[in-house]
Amino acid sequence: MNKQELIDLVSEETEASRASVNKVLDAALHTIKSAVAEGDSVQLIGFGSFAAGERAARTGRNPKTGEPIELAASRTVKFTAGKAFKDSVNAK
Repeated sequence: MNKQELIDLVSEETEASRASVNKVLDAALHTIKSAVAEGDSVQLIGFGSFAAGERAARTGRNPKTGEPIELAASRTVKFTAGKAFKDSVNAK
């Protein structure tokens, strides 16, 4: 499912206009991204939580040549699914 399909389904479910659903979804995603970028975590009870993580510098391999290369430390995003989300996925 892509973003437009999600907007269409939420619009049908809530009987709200596609434009208003798109505006709310964009605002929610922007808010989550901004909070995680600032180092905060975002917890949506029943769905999951988003948080920033640290990835240490490490040695990797060039897949084409097999030569070792140094990969710099970086920040990453972690998502942990909530219990209700996990349960609904495992019920299918």
